[in-house]
Amino acid sequence: MVTVNDAVLIRSAAEAWLAEDPDGDTRAELQGLLEAGDEAGLADRFGGKLEFGTAGLRGAVGAGPNRMNRVVVIRAAAGLAAYLKANGLTDGPVLIGYDARHKSDVFARDTAAVIRGAGLDAVLLDRPTPTPVVAFGIPHLKAVAGVVVTASHNPPQDNGYKVYLGDGSQIVPPADHEIAAAIDAVGALAEVPRGEDWQTAGDDLLDAYLDRIATLVPQDAPRDLKVAYTPLHGVGRLLVEDAVRRAGFAAPAVVATQADPDPDFPTVAFPNPEEPGAIDAALELARAEGADLAVANDPDADRCAVAVPDPSADGGWRMLRGDELGALLGEFLLSSRPDGVAACSIVSSSLLGKIAAAYDVRYADTLTGFKWIGRVPELVFGYEEALGYCVDPAAVKDKDGISTLVRVLELGARAKAEGRTLLDLLDDLAKKYGLHATDQLSARVEDLSLIAAAMDRLRATPPTTLGGHSVDRIDDLSEGSEHLPPTDGLRYTLSEGARVVVRPSGTEPKLKCYLEVVVPVDGDDVPAARAKAAEELTAIKQDLAAAAGI
Repeated sequence: MVTVNDAVLIRSAAEAWLAEDPDGDTRAELQGLLEAGDEAGLADRFGGKLEFGTAGLRGAVGAGPNRMNRVVVIRAAAGLAAYLKANGLTDGPVLIGYDARHKSDVFARDTAAVIRGAGLDAVLLDRPTPTPVVAFGIPHLKAVAGVVVTASHNPPQDNGYKVYLGDGSQIVPPADHEIAAAIDAVGALAEVPRGEDWQTAGDDLLDAYLDRIATLVPQDAPRDLKVAYTPLHGVGRLLVEDAVRRAGFAAPAVVATQADPDPDFPTVAFPNPEEPGAIDAALELARAEGADLAVANDPDADRCAVAVPDPSADGGWRMLRGDELGALLGEFLLSSRPDGVAACSIVSSSLLGKIAAAYDVRYADTLTGFKWIGRVPELVFGYEEALGYCVDPAAVKDKDGISTLVRVLELGARAKAEGRTLLDLLDDLAKKYGLHATDQLSARVEDLSLIAAAMDRLRATPPTTLGGHSVDRIDDLSEGSEHLPPTDGLRYTLSEGARVVVRPSGTEPKLKCYLEVVVPVDGDDVPAARAKAAEELTAIKQDLAAAAGI
């Protein structure tokens, strides 16, 4: 509840904000709240602030420090510029990209203006582009840092601010804390200098990125494959079509109602290919076209989802889990025994480590997120279960839904040329390594204290069994280890190779639980192993939900 004194302070803060806000839309929003005496609306915007962290900034577009807006972005850009100058990172430009969400182009231009005002060089992409273009462009242009204005697969009302440093990977501690402190030190908005003479990048950078992707597929590789594709109203389509063409594949059939960027994402409830129903239109098109595969990007095209024909599934198609595609790509890319390291996050399947061992490839696991995976030394392949894959880390030290899509087409065409499918390849993995089945238990909340309460409950009263599996070990990830920095999470090692990881989401109001079981395959009876794995995952889910109180 907002006290009278709090209301006075919040109203005063809102009036001060209104006086310096350069955006007519958010000024009108704020003026309306003030005139209506909407204390709850004001408190929601001014009772807290978006915190700059390893995910940068992300939140709903609107007025106030607890929203994404021009004031917040200008201050963030000024803080980033101050950090770069304080650390001597000035010998190169800052590359700035943006997606097609509400205000993305405005926030990107504000960033370029502030970077130039600070005396640094700025290069602004001349159109909305996928996030991996910036991750590629940073080393390509010898930039000292990069910014992408995007909220990835968040709801339509959101936007965000993602920061990379000069190695092309996302920021991690302590850089995030130092940039946050520099943002807090920014004074009045009128005192932030701004310039206008930034450079722009366009076709040359995009051509270099697409040419690099085309080199990933050998000239003699099969290319006979029929594909349905959706960019989910995001910015992926034009580059995907060009990348597919340059790599020598036939043009995909594109979902017409989702082909062009639309910040309102009108045909989906949630613009994330992981969410139920999000790729239904692509599956419908795939059935109509008689396609071999259906593929999807999220709105900023750094993730890639794949669906395959499956006679046992509803509608005859099913989407591959992120871990399934990660294992398929891992087997495909590591079988050539590259000299380097394969990596995935601790919430992803343990199967990649076994695949790496089979081919004498070094392996590492990391905390969740490509900010950690992308900076693994000598990385040759990395993935996380949330549909993020890095198939060409020498060029892009981040997840890249476009280069991944092209490698998936190559894998699909190779299987088709042998009269096989990706499901057949998954069965091969199960027979070779044991069936590794994964699932998630997630709880979305309005009150973030419920997540903290669930974590406290699990720490205070840890379960001893989950789904009939004994809990053999509990690692409190907040304590850190020799190999992993501290993070809020719990990892349960269960009997028979099963595993559970519980952690609060870093980008959404969710508690996320990641489950894995390993079931040996008796002879060639993979269906029996899958049925047993499904039963075990359901039992673990039920016990874990009870233990966490979710």
